[in-house]
Amino acid sequence: MTKRVEQQLNKFRYKNQPLRLTLGALVLTGLCSFLIVIATFTQFDFNHFILPFDAFSYVDANFKNPAVMAHFIKHYRYIPQIPAIIFIAVLLGRRFGIASVLIYILTGLFLAPVFALGGGLEYVFQYGFGYILAYIPAVFFAGSILRSGLTYINMAQATLVSVVTIHLFGILYMLFIATLQKENSAMILGWISAQSGVKILYDLLFGFLAMILAKFTKKILWVAIG
Repeated sequence: MTKRVEQQLNKFRYKNQPLRLTLGALVLTGLCSFLIVIATFTQFDFNHFILPFDAFSYVDANFKNPAVMAHFIKHYRYIPQIPAIIFIAVLLGRRFGIASVLIYILTGLFLAPVFALGGGLEYVFQYGFGYILAYIPAVFFAGSILRSGLTYINMAQATLVSVVTIHLFGILYMLFIATLQKENSAMILGWISAQSGVKILYDLLFGFLAMILAKFTKKILWVAIG
């Protein structure tokens, strides 16, 4: 590593300066919009241990029995859109991060079906569109918190605020659309549980990991586009 590169990395590390308007920054903004599209159509399937509410009733159970063990294992399908948004907020900052999200939204509304259930202007009446719109304030809040530095405390706060913002705005938007369409309460509660139930915990975990990854990715890219 040359002395000049090392000085630039140190400058970034301590001052955390935002990206400047350069060709590299614009290209990276477009690539990050494409990253949201990729995340939208990516699904991770994994199993992990859980502690069910009736766990104490299995104290004397035979845990060598596959049926018993299956009760403590949860299979989950996870779509990493929110971690992708958080990654972009760290990598690009507020201005370019919001620009990247806007490119994604406008593309889905006017150009191509890049949303999970398609695209077009009629998509604004989909229950999940509120979550997409919430990416804008989530990036703004995360970027604002991180302006004082990419410390682990700041990243934890930014993750919490951005995830809560997306889910809260998404739920409120869904309630508004469901009210317009006069949907029954059982359907509404089921939809909220599916979109903002345990998924919030996964978003917090993977969102924070995405921030850590973005921190080191930004450090590497700073020399080229900073």
